Amino acid sequence: MRLFGLIGFPLTHSFSRNYFSRKFEEEGLTDCRYELFSIPSIIEIAEVLSSPGLQGLNVTIPYKQKVLPYLDSVENLPAGLDACNCIQIVNGQLIGFNTDVMGFERSFVSLILPHDRRALVLGSGGASRAIQFVLGKLGIDCRIISRAAGEGRLAYSDLNEDVMAQHSIIINTTPVGTYPAMNDSPLIPYDLITKQHYLFDVVYNPGESVFLAKGKEKGARIKNGYEMLEIQAEESWKIWNRP
Repeated sequence: MRLFGLIGFPLTHSFSRNYFSRKFEEEGLTDCRYELFSIPSIIEIAEVLSSPGLQGLNVTIPYKQKVLPYLDSVENLPAGLDACNCIQIVNGQLIGFNTDVMGFERSFVSLILPHDRRALVLGSGGASRAIQFVLGKLGIDCRIISRAAGEGRLAYSDLNEDVMAQHSIIINTTPVGTYPAMNDSPLIPYDLITKQHYLFDVVYNPGESVFLAKGKEKGARIKNGYEMLEIQAEESWKIWNRP
């Protein structure tokens, strides 16, 4: 039996298991299984790796950066990107990849307009790093927003009228608003959002988060993270089946 899975914590819901279980059924792959490995500490990856038949892992919050020291190869990660969300296991060797980059770029670019040259990126974790990488590739300047200001970062309290007007793209890379805490939303000044803004949320459950709903009310373009995840999942499958 070929085993694949997802490591993260907490894993209160899973796009990946549902997606791959359905894929295996539809394609008649009776020798494949996908499991969730909810581990409270990255050191418990050792127990996960002892699972018989394990050939690949997806990696989610909070381990996209913490998993790096456990990889035997990082040469497939984009230069300068210190985050991994996909691992291929070959003869016991852990080979790291980042499919966030491809998933986000392909999904994100469909709604870009010519005036979209600056972005506010909410959060600074592993998903944020992949998104920053893509924005740089696209020539879009970005500012990181976190709870406290620091070097290269603004605090949510810094988001005044000028900042909001100068940045037409707002990307939520945090889990805020994810099921079951669906009434939560990032603490940005939604009254300053206009029809010129584009809000992208990596959250996919619910399909329209409060963050996106508030942007929609203001006439902004909105997109959730579901298509991004579908692209990532298919790319992971290609990686796991590489020779």
